[in-house]
Amino acid sequence: MRAPSKVLMLLAATAAMPSVIAHAQVQLAKPVPVTTAGQSAPSPATQAPSADPLAAQPAEPAPPPPPPPFWSLADVQELIAYIGTVGRDGLDPNDYDTAGLTAAMRGGDPVALSAVATASFNNLSNDLALGHVRRADRDGWNIKDNDLGSTRQEIVVQQDALLRSALAQHRLTDALNGLLPIHPQYQNLKDSLAATTPAETDKINRLRLNMERWRWLPRVLGEKYIIVNVPAYYVAVVENGQTTWRERAVAGAIKTPTPMLSVMATGVSLNPWWEVPPSISREVAGKAGYVALKGKDGKIQRWRQPPGPSNALGELKFVMYNPQNIYLHDTNARSRFDSRMRSLSHGCIRTKNVVGLAKKLFADEANPKWTTEKIDEVLASRKTVQADFVKPIPVYIVYFSSAAATDGRLINYEDVYRRDAKVLAALNDALPAKPAKAKSEVAAR
Repeated sequence: MRAPSKVLMLLAATAAMPSVIAHAQVQLAKPVPVTTAGQSAPSPATQAPSADPLAAQPAEPAPPPPPPPFWSLADVQELIAYIGTVGRDGLDPNDYDTAGLTAAMRGGDPVALSAVATASFNNLSNDLALGHVRRADRDGWNIKDNDLGSTRQEIVVQQDALLRSALAQHRLTDALNGLLPIHPQYQNLKDSLAATTPAETDKINRLRLNMERWRWLPRVLGEKYIIVNVPAYYVAVVENGQTTWRERAVAGAIKTPTPMLSVMATGVSLNPWWEVPPSISREVAGKAGYVALKGKDGKIQRWRQPPGPSNALGELKFVMYNPQNIYLHDTNARSRFDSRMRSLSHGCIRTKNVVGLAKKLFADEANPKWTTEKIDEVLASRKTVQADFVKPIPVYIVYFSSAAATDGRLINYEDVYRRDAKVLAALNDALPAKPAKAKSEVAAR
C-alpha cells in the first residue's frame, strides 16, 4: 500500500457490505477442508512453539516453482472477487495484481493467465497465513510461524497442493479463508475495522497493524497456553479459547526490551538461584548476597544469587529454555506490580502471583504429583527443587498495542518500544526496498 488514502477508499467501498464474521465461540471450528479424490489438502496443524529465533535460521535458496496449474475463467474471477474483499483483513487489494489478472483474461492465453493467477494466489495466500510484513521489519519478533511449512521448499509444496485442490473443486474462497487466524481477538479486530468510519485514520492504522501481528503467529496456538502481551503488562492462561487466569506483569525496560518469542514451559524451579546475566554482572560484583562462580584458573566467571528473601527471582521461576534466556518469574520487589508503567526488568517477565499460577497449572493435571501442600513445603524449606509439568505448556510473549472487545470498543496500550510506526510503514510498503528479501519471495516474510 503506497498511501493511507487507499485504505480509506477501500473501507468506504466495503462499509455497506454485510458482516460475514460471527463472533468466535469457545471452541472454534476448523476451516473447511479442500480436497480432491485421493488427495488431502494441507491443514494447519497445532503449532508447537519454537525456541529458535528467526534470526538464527540459515538463509535458504528459494526452490524453483512448479509449473502452474490450469485456471478456468470462473476461478480467476473468483480470485479477483476475493482480492477485492481483503481490505476487511487490513490488506491492500493492489498488492495482488488484479490489473494483471484482468489483462491476462483479456489476452486469451490460458498459459499466461494461469501463470499470473498462480503468482497472485501465492502472494495472497502467503500474506493471509504468514503476514505481509517481512521478517526483517518485524522488530524484535522471534516467533516462527509454520502454518505453510518450516522451509521455503515446504511452503512452495504446500501452496501448490492447496491451490490444485482448490481449483479441482472450484473452492478458492474456502481455501483462502482457511488460512486466516482463528483466534477470537483477530475476529474482534476485524469486526471493529468493519465498523470504523474512513475518517478514523488512527484507529484504522492500529487495527490493521495489530491484525497483521496476529498473522505472524501460528494459526493454532494450542488448547491450553500462556500468553504475555508486553504493552498490556499482563500474563494470561487461555484454555479452549477462554481466559482462565490473568495477572499483572513487569516487562523489559526500553533499554532492555523483552523479545517476542514462543517457547515450551517444562516446569518450574522452586527457590531458584539467580544466574546474573553477564550484561549486568558489574552491578552486583562483590556485593553482599552474591556468590562468585570461579573457573579452574581461579578467575570469576559469573555471579549468582542464592535463594532467599532478597533473591531477584523471588520464590519461583518457570523453566522455559530459549536462546534469549527469557522466562516468567517471581520478584522480591512486588510493589512494582502497582505501577502504571511496568517496563522495568532486564527483559524477563516478572509475574504477579506466579506461585499461584504454578499451583493452578499443576492442579489441572490428572493425579497431580505437585500438590499445593507439597509446593508450599518445598518453598518453606528454601531448597532449590525443579518441579516438571506432566505435559509442557506453550508460552507466547507477544506485542499487541491494541485489543478489541466483543462490543467493538478498541483498547489501546502504550507502544512502549515504539514499534508501531515501523510495522505500519512496512505494511504499507513504505520502507526502503531490501533486494535480498524481494517481495516476490514469499517465504522471506
